[in-house]
Amino acid sequence: KPPLLKPSDPASTSLSPHLKMSCPLIPCMVCIDTSDRGIVQTFGKFSHVADPGLSCILYPMQSCATVSVKVLQLDVKTETKTKDNVTVRVTSAIQYCVDPTQVDLFYFKLGSPARQIEAHVDDTVRSQLPSLTLDEAYESKEKMALEIKGALATSMMPYGLLIIKALVTDMQPDRTVLAAMNEINASRRQREAAIEKAEAEKIMVVRASEADAEAKHLSGVGTARMRQAITEGFKGSIEAMKESCGLEPREVVHMMLVTQYLDVLKEFALSGKATMVVPHGPSAVGDIEAQVRNGFMQANMVT
Repeated sequence: KPPLLKPSDPASTSLSPHLKMSCPLIPCMVCIDTSDRGIVQTFGKFSHVADPGLSCILYPMQSCATVSVKVLQLDVKTETKTKDNVTVRVTSAIQYCVDPTQVDLFYFKLGSPARQIEAHVDDTVRSQLPSLTLDEAYESKEKMALEIKGALATSMMPYGLLIIKALVTDMQPDRTVLAAMNEINASRRQREAAIEKAEAEKIMVVRASEADAEAKHLSGVGTARMRQAITEGFKGSIEAMKESCGLEPREVVHMMLVTQYLDVLKEFALSGKATMVVPHGPSAVGDIEAQVRNGFMQANMVT
């Protein structure tokens, strides 16, 4: 066996270099991408963070691992119940990245970021939804997203993670509940449509009644004016015949009635489209005149 030499022994200075160092150090160049940061360790102990660009390490004494600082997205699906006992599946989109100034905390302290983010999201959602009904949950999506982001930001900050955005992208109830909600909405729409249709029909009926009343009013005004004109015409004719022929008013009326009767028969004969059956004979005109005269006489007796 070779003699044991102490460091203070002068003979130790004559040893060959390979006995003094077991392995040589090799300088290595490491390129760090712009979207990454480098974790440099010396004999397993953290040394420093390498910025993007060219870095030099001493292999094998030093090693370098890269950590991405890009923004990532994690979709988390959480199943829970609402206040009205409706099972809902909530999908949350979490956008996060590693803080470039705290890359060492993320690399050495956080083992599984995705699972820890999912756990915090599940805890936040399941603490919020059970206090809300299904309709209130749909209305509170923005508030729930803010609650998720706040809880994640507080929990992940010690580990070098930044929460950029938290979104509630979907809220899906059970299929049977969704079908029932669609039926309720369809029934509500149909009821509103029926009400609007009834209102429209009511307006049409009212307008039609108003138009009919106005038409009857105008027809009555026209009939009254026509009768007034006929009366004035009869009056003028009676006075003219009384002055010219010396006839009594009753005789003039009888003559005018007979004349109108003959004019009516003439119009029926000329039209060719109407049919009228009247008793007619050599004494028809006299009978008509006698009937009209008897009618006037009876009217005078009554009055």
